[in-house]
Amino acid sequence: MTAPNDGGFPAFPIDVPTSARMYDYSLGGKDNFPVDRAAVLHVCRQYPASLDVTRENRRFLYRVVRFLARDLGIRQFLDLGSGLPTQANVHHVAQQFQPGARVVYVDSDPIVLAHGRALLAADETTTVIAADVTVPEKILADGTVREMIDFSEPVGVLLLSVTHSVVDDAAVRHLLDTVREAVVPGSYLAYSQLAGPDPAGVAEGNAMVAKMGIPWRNRTTAEVTGFLHGWDAVEPGLVDVKTWRPDPDQPPLAPVDEALRPYLGKGGDETRFFEYGGLLRRP
Repeated sequence: MTAPNDGGFPAFPIDVPTSARMYDYSLGGKDNFPVDRAAVLHVCRQYPASLDVTRENRRFLYRVVRFLARDLGIRQFLDLGSGLPTQANVHHVAQQFQPGARVVYVDSDPIVLAHGRALLAADETTTVIAADVTVPEKILADGTVREMIDFSEPVGVLLLSVTHSVVDDAAVRHLLDTVREAVVPGSYLAYSQLAGPDPAGVAEGNAMVAKMGIPWRNRTTAEVTGFLHGWDAVEPGLVDVKTWRPDPDQPPLAPVDEALRPYLGKGGDETRFFEYGGLLRRP
């Protein structure tokens, strides 16, 4: 089943879950369908900590964008694999601390393009494009990106909770290396992906996801660290993102649907898999 094409937006399937809509549901959003909600519940039953891990990643987004905008003065952001630009997203946070900050969201999910264009229609400093993050040259050459982002000035690039959906290690390296070479020194990369310290535990998690038919690759923390050569980590370095400059007073996320509430708090002691990452500077 496909949602009707309305107003020139691309049609999108509503009988197959997508990561963007699953993420939206986990964050308490409303831009999702029954198939997405069922998929999130299935993952939670298999891996009860997953809801907390997902929500901690969004809390990390707030802190890292606030740090970039408020403390480092970054005024332009490129969010790769952004998901739906709805609540507590990059432009909300960046423009709170840097009025007029420019933001380009990039995602391959047609619903992100459709909803993003509608949500951002009146915002001249924020836009969304449809593109595959594994073809970074195309993104960097895109006319809209070039119009919004001045690559002669520092850029804040975000690649949060994306690369575990890219199963090819070479494609991840190519993406990160291409972005690093495209931005000027003094630019930053905010990065996270699901990872764990134990190869056996990571393999177990990958086997679980493989049964769901979702392209996915959890990696070891050592593998992720290896991807990020050529970038300098900002203190406290690469960590479980819930421990990256924690702030108990940051704005709360939206409450989750009643069906998900039993899973809140299940990730408190999780050590097998977590969103591993941090903020890195282009030297």
